[in-house]
Amino acid sequence: MRYFTQTIAMLFLTGLISCDRNKKSFDASGSFEAVETIISAEAQGIIKEFKLSEGQELDEGQVIGYIDSTQLHLQKQQLTQQIDALLSRKPNVSVQLAALENQLKTAKSEKVRMEKLVASDAGTTKQLDDINAQIETLQRQINAQRSTLSSTVNGMNLDANSLSYQLDQINEKISKCEITNPVKGTVLAKYAEPFEMTQPGKALYKIADLSEITLRAYISGDQLPNVKLNQTVNVLTDAGDGEMNSISGIIYWISEKAEFTPKTIQTKSERANLVYAIKVKVVNNGEFKIGMYGELTF
Repeated sequence: MRYFTQTIAMLFLTGLISCDRNKKSFDASGSFEAVETIISAEAQGIIKEFKLSEGQELDEGQVIGYIDSTQLHLQKQQLTQQIDALLSRKPNVSVQLAALENQLKTAKSEKVRMEKLVASDAGTTKQLDDINAQIETLQRQINAQRSTLSSTVNGMNLDANSLSYQLDQINEKISKCEITNPVKGTVLAKYAEPFEMTQPGKALYKIADLSEITLRAYISGDQLPNVKLNQTVNVLTDAGDGEMNSISGIIYWISEKAEFTPKTIQTKSERANLVYAIKVKVVNNGEFKIGMYGELTF
């Protein structure tokens, strides 16, 4: 009976030692995190289509739905017709000046003829002066009409450009009605459904790239000299039945200042009041989840 009792006691002590060893089998611990992006609507209207589900993998630039843009298309048609109507009324300067320019050409020809007549004493200088006055009058009329027509054309072009800018704004609004995923990743949460009303800035879904995930862990000041940027460490996660999965990770960030130990984080030195945060990048094979507990050894 005494031997049996001693055996049980030894097994109990061995279990305690083993548990204590397991508790101290890592250098730091923390939880996994990723860069989470909340995608919001950029247009106002009814969501006509929204092909999205939580856990779905999305590619960058993938179209997943659209918001009703009927009114915007009607505004676009209206602006297009206004521009066409405005440009159709734009005067043709060369055609409008054609008659006066023909008169000027005729007058200049008559001037040449009259100069010859005057030179041969077959014509009078008064006749030549009259032709010169006629040429000057026609030239002034052409210049004045050209200036008026140019001002009209420029004004109409400015009006058309203003409408074109409005048309560009409408086209941009129409493009924003298409719900396009901006970053590659996994959908973490869905906040909207088809046929719901949305508006610019309203969250539609949350996404994160989980192909690489970060373990944010904490170390004490005594451990700080043992870590450096780009250092390779072992990341451990619970595999069940007391076993641990191990994978390599790289330290890519070390906090420059200490902070109080988070209540949920265990460190190697339980007496440490201040710890330093570090971030370890790990390639995710699908095993790691956001918020999942992890440990690491240097």
